[in-house]
This record gives sequence, C-alpha cells and structure tokens, in this order.
Amino acid sequence: MQLRLLKKRKAREPGLRQPAPIAVPRMNEAEMAAVYHGERMGGDFYDFLRVSPHLVLFGLLDVAGRHQENQNIVSAAQQTFRTMGTKMFSSDDINESTSMLELSLQLNRTIMQAAGGVRSCPAFVGAYNELLGTVCYSNAGHTPALLRDHAGITQLPATGLPFGLFSHVTHDAPTAALEPGAVLLLVSRGVTEGKCQGEEFGLEGVQKTLQKATISNAEQLCGDILDSVEQFMCARPTHNDVTALALVRLAAAKAAGA
Repeated sequence: MQLRLLKKRKAREPGLRQPAPIAVPRMNEAEMAAVYHGERMGGDFYDFLRVSPHLVLFGLLDVAGRHQENQNIVSAAQQTFRTMGTKMFSSDDINESTSMLELSLQLNRTIMQAAGGVRSCPAFVGAYNELLGTVCYSNAGHTPALLRDHAGITQLPATGLPFGLFSHVTHDAPTAALEPGAVLLLVSRGVTEGKCQGEEFGLEGVQKTLQKATISNAEQLCGDILDSVEQFMCARPTHNDVTALALVRLAAAKAAGA
C-alpha cells in the first residue's frame, strides 16, 4: 500500500542530506500505512523496514526544531534505523527485546552525534512479528500508542526518555499482542496539540475517533484520524506536523480472502 502524501515535498536545498525514499513492505495478514497532511514544518519522520521473513520494523520520530534545521539529523537517524535494524533483527535466533534495546541505544547516540549535542527526539519504534501477531516496542517519550481490540483501547505509554537527551539513557522494550482485527495507532504531537478556542484535541480526541472508526484499511484509518483533528480545528493545521501511523492485523475472514 502506498503512502498518501497530500503535498509535494519542497525541492532539496544544497548541503542538506535527505531521507531515503520510504515504501511499506507487503505483509502477511497485516498492513501498515502512514499519512501526513500539509507541508512539513517540524521533525516528524516515519519509516518501515522488513528485516526478516516474519519481522517488520516501523518507527515514528519527532526531532525537535524546524524542518530545514533537522534534515541531517533525520537522515542520520534513518540510516541507523535501517542498517542497525537489519543487523539487530535479521538473525533467526534473536531476542526481540534485547535487539530493540540495542537499536534504541544506537538511535539515541546517532541523534546526539548528528545534532552535535542535545536535541530532543520523542520516538516510537516497533518490531511487528507476523507469525505471532506481536509488537516489541520502545516508546522514547512519545505520545502513547493506542491499541484497539475487542476489549477496548489500551495506551502504550513511554518506556523511557526521548532520544537525544542523554548519551547513556536506557529504555524498556515490552511486547504487546494484536489479536486478529486489532489496530495499533500512533500519532505525532501535532495531532494532539491541535486547538480550537483554546481547547486541545488531545489524546482523548484521538482515542474517541479510533473507538468509533470503521476500519477498512490502515491508510483509511490514518486519513480519518487526521481529518478528525482538522474538523475539530475548523482549519488545516499549521502549528506543527500532523502525522498518523497505523498497523492493522487483518481479521481472519479478511485475511483468508486476501
């Protein structure tokens, strides 16, 4: 599935490294997508990477600073995500939690090195196991992920501090199970910070939208979430990047008919 980009990226500027092109891997009985609205203003960045026949890495990062200030940092983080992610997760006998902790450590160091010092970067990095329907993840001070299944909605809160603050920061790497038909949703800070007459959309607004959503696919869900914040604001957001990323584990009937 292709990402929906509603605005073209600006032309490259000399001296700026650019992130590599992003494509969503084809998946077994699951799908992912990411959508953003408008021009890039801040440091939102997402990526997807198949690292083994049954593991797909994904991440949503929010590097502090304006878009043109942090492209070198974003590019360096993507390179580490792809090279170290492949190295850490491609073996048959890996421990997913240990690998996620090491990847988080390397991303943290890369961001600090590329920034030449402290640069806050909340991030959510996950590894989806297609055989088990599980996500091993590190939430580095990011907006909580929302997991919707038959029991309701569960928040996956921060497991450590944002990347880019301390050279030896540590994170936990728990695992969440996605039953068939379950959805994991991530949104950037720009979504929750959307305001109308002084009132924020907040994570509560995202959660209400997710609870009511009829989900046909991951891209449609991301678009619905971003549409809902625009409707709340009665305007297209210009305060920050607004990004949504979704992982949908297909229900048994849909997966059988795919």
